[in-house]
Amino acid sequence: MIIIKDVCKKYSTRKGYKTVLNNINFSLKKGEKIGILGRNGAGKSTLIRLISEIEKPTSGTITRNMSISWPLAFSGAFQGSLTGMDNLKFICRIYECNIEKTKKYVEDFAELGDYLFEPLKKYSSGMKARLAFALSLAIEFDCYLIDEVIAVGDSRFTEKCKKELFENKKDRALILVSHNMNAIKNYCDRAMVLDSGNLYQFETIEEAYKYHNNQQKIS
Repeated sequence: MIIIKDVCKKYSTRKGYKTVLNNINFSLKKGEKIGILGRNGAGKSTLIRLISEIEKPTSGTITRNMSISWPLAFSGAFQGSLTGMDNLKFICRIYECNIEKTKKYVEDFAELGDYLFEPLKKYSSGMKARLAFALSLAIEFDCYLIDEVIAVGDSRFTEKCKKELFENKKDRALILVSHNMNAIKNYCDRAMVLDSGNLYQFETIEEAYKYHNNQQKIS
């Protein structure tokens, strides 16, 4: 289970501290799928970074009793002067994964060819995302974090990603932050809305979307 309790996140600005997340509370069980809606700047990506431990909350606690992926397609932890293969080996050592097994999966899935053995500074942003996504799926996590609907590469590759995550790993938990109502309805059990730093929970996905849509009209 993941338990987010009284989590706040503030950033320092020229005009003082800005509160991005204000007293956030919710929990996620194994296998559960939660969608989080919100306007641009509502704090969705910040929440994902906190859950994945890329950043720390200003206050409050996040209890993690299951393994959690980094945000899918996130390549911020890669070292640009190292090859894709060197980065793969480094991540395998951190997560104690079999390097050869992971290499075979990434070669087949990411379709980078010889570029897997080139420095990442030669990669396009799309190629980095492919490598990060393939590595995310090669390592077995209990919960996957998805910041916006998957759109990595061409439509064929995007469908390949969706099949792997939403069909082959459908027993895993996930947190999906998105503007896309269809994605939330198709892949999530329940939905919440981030608005002005506050998190609102609803009985149904339709109620969450109705609230989100009304907030869009007000703005």
